[in-house]
Amino acid sequence: MKWPIGDVTVTKIVELEMTGGSRFLLPQATPDAILPIAWLRPHFASEDGKLIMSIHSFVVQTPTRRIIVDTCLGNDKQNRRIPHWNERSGPFLSDLTQAGFPPESIDTVLCTHLHVDHVGWNTMLENGRWVPTFSRAQYLMGRVEYDHWRGASDRPDMAHILADSVSPVVDAGLATFVDFNHRICDEISLVPTTGHTPGHVSVMIQSRGEQALITGDFMHHPCQIAHPEWHTTADSDPGQGIETRLSMFDRLAGSPVLVIGTHFAGATAGRIVRDGDGYRLDV
Repeated sequence: MKWPIGDVTVTKIVELEMTGGSRFLLPQATPDAILPIAWLRPHFASEDGKLIMSIHSFVVQTPTRRIIVDTCLGNDKQNRRIPHWNERSGPFLSDLTQAGFPPESIDTVLCTHLHVDHVGWNTMLENGRWVPTFSRAQYLMGRVEYDHWRGASDRPDMAHILADSVSPVVDAGLATFVDFNHRICDEISLVPTTGHTPGHVSVMIQSRGEQALITGDFMHHPCQIAHPEWHTTADSDPGQGIETRLSMFDRLAGSPVLVIGTHFAGATAGRIVRDGDGYRLDV
């Protein structure tokens, strides 16, 4: 899937898509709660009310940069809390190359945050060592985000993620730590959207009068557009996450900004509009 935004093109590269099995993440999203939200079907929910979700990357091609936003789960990784995310052997790099983006052509890797499903392909296993997958790229990571997880003691799983998917990039001298409002190039800048993690950012694209926003995880699923108060079990600060969603929806509703969801399956992108006292996504 591709979306043109002025002189910028965004291409979706899927690693994994699933229907159901997401109650561990969004326990409020029971089938009984999802079925009344008719606009979620068919792209984002099944006919029996199960969530459809995707893990994917976006390649953002500008006139001067080739950026990959978030790098999914990766292959061969161990010590993941979700069993089928361990020791994966998927075709993501082949799919990326077949789409016209071989790893050596990527000049920028942007991590919206440092959770397991956003940094996995930062590295790959080579002769028993984790090495940067995108060896010619500059890896951009939030300074607040990195400092937080490097010092966190309450999430032992994050130590494994940093060890195999972040630290090898830092050690190779390819990491650049940026502030919340960093501008990558004329068309691409960061937007602070904290709550899911302390340093979480989204990605604003602006070109020739057109705009799009890559969400990251300030919302995981479009059901949170209908229910901004639904927070995920992975949120660092659920209250701040709710405030962020309400603020962003108010800002985006009725605007021409194309919202491109980092875990949205199906159509993946649409525009947020007001729906009575709430919001919905028009695709």
